[in-house]
Amino acid sequence: MESAYDGRQVVGMDLHRRRSVLVQMTGDGRRLGTARIANSPAGLGKEIARAGKRPGVVLEAAYGWYWAAGVLQAAGAAVHLAHPLGVKAFSCRRVKNDERGAADWAGLLRMGRLPEAWIAPHEVRELRELTRYRQKLVHLRTSCKDQVHGVLAKLGIPVTCTGIFGTAGSAWLDQLSLPQPYAGKVTSLRHLAGELTTEITMLSEVTASLLAGDRGATR
Repeated sequence: MESAYDGRQVVGMDLHRRRSVLVQMTGDGRRLGTARIANSPAGLGKEIARAGKRPGVVLEAAYGWYWAAGVLQAAGAAVHLAHPLGVKAFSCRRVKNDERGAADWAGLLRMGRLPEAWIAPHEVRELRELTRYRQKLVHLRTSCKDQVHGVLAKLGIPVTCTGIFGTAGSAWLDQLSLPQPYAGKVTSLRHLAGELTTEITMLSEVTASLLAGDRGATR
């Protein structure tokens, strides 16, 4: 990208897993240059430094944007996050590529028409990471339990107790004489569900500790 322009610049960034495209513009929409970089904090920091002091930079809230936003903010850029649904209309273009996408986002930011998503602070991102991971584990545990019920249904075994994963239910499962491979499958699923419960409990405790004293979390 070029650096001769002295005014405040606007930069659109099309972020991908390995490589990204940055389009640099003036405040009135004149294209200053385009850069293609291999993704790395050092490479992005070096490239955005060429955009002058406190450039406005827009990237989409897509896969892996955390690190890029952090690098840009550390470099002094005013970072804006394009909302994926808000910019979806541009995916219908007949001519569509990374450079065009980055230029579109820069243009929307320049004109004050960019549909933005909230850039959560680091502490909120950390809480999101924990709660989303816990949710994934809960879904996996539910799948394990559902599969145990599925095995019993296949074998025509009626469930005669409430909650087969509680104390009484586990004892009831233990006394069943299931043929193979169903017995091995049920044993494996019960073990996995137990391990997942341990992880879920640990994550709940960590999250509760981080939120201790937070008035919003107790409402």
